[in-house]
Amino acid sequence: MGNIKIVFFDVDGTLLKFQTTQLSEKTVETLHRLQANGIKICVATGRPPVALPKFKEVDFDAFLTFNGSYCYTREGDVIFNNPISKEDVNIILRNAKHLGKPVSIAVKSRMTSNGTSEDLEQYYTFASQKLEISDDFYDLVENDEVYQLILACREAEYADILKDVTGAKITGWWEKAIDIIPADGGKGRGIEKILEYYGFDKTEAMAFGDGGNDIEMLQTVGTGVAMGNASDKVKAIADDVCGDVADDGVYHYCVAHGLI
Repeated sequence: MGNIKIVFFDVDGTLLKFQTTQLSEKTVETLHRLQANGIKICVATGRPPVALPKFKEVDFDAFLTFNGSYCYTREGDVIFNNPISKEDVNIILRNAKHLGKPVSIAVKSRMTSNGTSEDLEQYYTFASQKLEISDDFYDLVENDEVYQLILACREAEYADILKDVTGAKITGWWEKAIDIIPADGGKGRGIEKILEYYGFDKTEAMAFGDGGNDIEMLQTVGTGVAMGNASDKVKAIADDVCGDVADDGVYHYCVAHGLI
């Protein structure tokens, strides 16, 4: 694996244990040693930029946020910008209202909701965030670029939520809630744009992930590694499997394969 030039990391369940905000000492060591070996490190998450954990110990080279719809460098250069169309956002909100479901939207500066539910609130707690309900929800829909919508639902309701929607799709990592992103988006698309920006081939890229929204990412790079705590579906498509996030699986994998 001496040709690896960039490594992409999901956050929750990969770099961080769920409902935690601090990297383990071994994870920090891993990230520093990768950079010392000339390997770029990139966050690849469904979170918006404003909700990224503040890792004081590590200065990532690039950030893939909103499941790949907004990607940028450490210096703030935008690599890829891909919001959902206003028309599709409004159709999804209409469909959700018909189903009696509150919705969260994610714009660059914040995440906010037009209501709440037990499952939606739990979704936020996984990332140590708190759901916000705001009076200006529909003003944001009208005036800001919406990169992601989040709502609590089950798979049987997916078709009803996307009824008449042409430019968005569902992704997710939890069976009780979903992220809705551009139809031509996803972590895989974001990775393609970042590799193009740096001039890297996919064979020079590696990724670590654990959730359903990581599947495209793991398939897009040359070596996709599923965490030991990943679902069986994610492990089945991965090129390899490392240890559990709670056992510093990323660190031990990188040591075993000569990356650090």
